[in-house]
Amino acid sequence: MSFKFRALTLAVATISSISAHAAGLDRSGQDVSAFLQDGTYAEAVYTYIDADVSGHDNAIRSGAGTTYTKGNATGDMAETYDFFRYGVKTDLNDSISIGVLYDEPFGAAVQHENGTNSNFVTHTTGEQAIQGALNRTLAGIQEQAKQDATLAAILSTPTGQSLVSTVQNVKTIEQAQGLQQLLAAQTLPATTKQQLNTALNNAINYAQDIGTKTNQGTNVEIRAHNVAALVGVKLGKNKQFQVYGGPQAQNLTGEVHLRGTAYQAATGYDAVISPDTAFGWVAGVAYSKPEIALKASLTYRSEMEHETTISENFPARNMLGKEAHTTKPFTVTLPESYNLDFQTGLSAKHRLLGTAKVRYVPWSDFTIEPPTYKETTGGLAIASYSKDQWGVELGLAKQVNDKLAVSGNVGWDSGAGNPVTTLVPIEGYYSVGLGAKYNITPEWALSAGAKYLKFGDATAQLPNKLIAGEFDDNDGYIVGVKLSYQKK
Repeated sequence: MSFKFRALTLAVATISSISAHAAGLDRSGQDVSAFLQDGTYAEAVYTYIDADVSGHDNAIRSGAGTTYTKGNATGDMAETYDFFRYGVKTDLNDSISIGVLYDEPFGAAVQHENGTNSNFVTHTTGEQAIQGALNRTLAGIQEQAKQDATLAAILSTPTGQSLVSTVQNVKTIEQAQGLQQLLAAQTLPATTKQQLNTALNNAINYAQDIGTKTNQGTNVEIRAHNVAALVGVKLGKNKQFQVYGGPQAQNLTGEVHLRGTAYQAATGYDAVISPDTAFGWVAGVAYSKPEIALKASLTYRSEMEHETTISENFPARNMLGKEAHTTKPFTVTLPESYNLDFQTGLSAKHRLLGTAKVRYVPWSDFTIEPPTYKETTGGLAIASYSKDQWGVELGLAKQVNDKLAVSGNVGWDSGAGNPVTTLVPIEGYYSVGLGAKYNITPEWALSAGAKYLKFGDATAQLPNKLIAGEFDDNDGYIVGVKLSYQKK
């Protein structure tokens, strides 16, 4: 019985291309196997990811440094995530191939649900914001009175003590507005009146802003859509070598909404990235030896620099008397990547094929630095990573008969360092997967696969290095289906 590698190759490609790399924002794995198929080939792939990522926040909410005390449960903060991938290629002749590939390489989907008591949900009301603002201002005035005998004397009178008591008991926006009118009739130094009036205005603005976000959970949605147009040229006496490459275009959209005391002064922060399309390039080299089903390829994708605008709302800037709502130029660069793919026949008698995949992405060079956020926090990035990502996957496929092939693999992903950002609190994973491919006709095939992932435990920290929570014992699964057409 002949060793029919075509069926095996497609079975392996199905399960290997179902990916959800946990490092950084990596999602699709940027597979190019569709372009390296023989003849005319087309595929449509749907992938669905369901992860359970939960943990506990830090019971110490400020000044914690690297200290962590187990706090409230966060609940599952990972939203389900799905995406499509498409590919089509054809051979113009025995030397030149052309093709177009579409995928969604990078993304994030985080939602902390309202109803939990975690520090990632806003429980602060506008009234609490007013109390905090006025108490801080009053404490500053009382400190000044220690050096100002006139101010100290005024504050010590019955009228002054009544004013202090009134300030301490302001709990609503209406009361704050009433206090502004009361101040006009008070016998106070002009500078003190100005301090209180400024504090009241700032507190009212902050309360009106943050009050609309009560009982909201932290939410992140980031999507990147990528299209690559490739041309390949086969070289050598037997056309065993191929070089390929071409331009790629990437569209990026994203929103970030930070909620809860975990983010300290940044609670209530919102950012919306204006959609942007950036351009880069792809280059690769491949080698094949059909008689033993050997295929090897190395693919490089360039980084993609997005220059767009970002709308931000940083409510705490109200307390500083600064504009909270801004729209400014924004640049973010999604990283380059390297993919090494290898397969070879292992046994013609048992119709076995072995595969290996290695992926490298330098996430340590990646940061998200919205300008208003960076300015307000003293130069901090909203997200960054400390290490680069390495991913390895080993697989085995078997042709059961002329119509059916099955495959399985095991994988490991390094993650991008630990501690990690609160936006994706995972440190890599181990995975195991199974797949099958069935030839409906000689040209058409239907494939399906599934993976189970065991995520690495992670410490989530804020940009200022304070620990926000611990996330452990988490896992997830991925399922995918593919419809493919091939005619040599």
